[in-house]
Amino acid sequence: EVQLVESGGGLVQAGGSLRLSCAVSGFTMDYYAIGWFRQAPGKEREGVSCFSLSDGRTSYADSVKGRFTMSTDNAKNTVYLQMNSLNTEDTATYYCAIEVFGECGVNDMDHWGKGTLVIVSS
Repeated sequence: EVQLVESGGGLVQAGGSLRLSCAVSGFTMDYYAIGWFRQAPGKEREGVSCFSLSDGRTSYADSVKGRFTMSTDNAKNTVYLQMNSLNTEDTATYYCAIEVFGECGVNDMDHWGKGTLVIVSS
């Protein structure tokens, strides 16, 4: 069974930083996209960042570009999201997800983690 386990969430003051981790296990075939998504209370889930093996690119939502950095560690089967200059609008549950065809849309992802909560206080 494929498992994705997020960690690193918590409470942080505006302007602070957090690093989220996503450990992937039980998936022996290559995945072609892995990304971070978030969902705030009462809001639709949205993409934050995504790495696609189809083009080797990491994309970012405009709202986080310049503040968030995604990285992967293939040896550890882990993906990270370094979040800097956090603001209250970043408050959400953050999920990681993988997809097998290299697409990064919210509706394209095939396997999801259970999420980790990030709360940014003013």
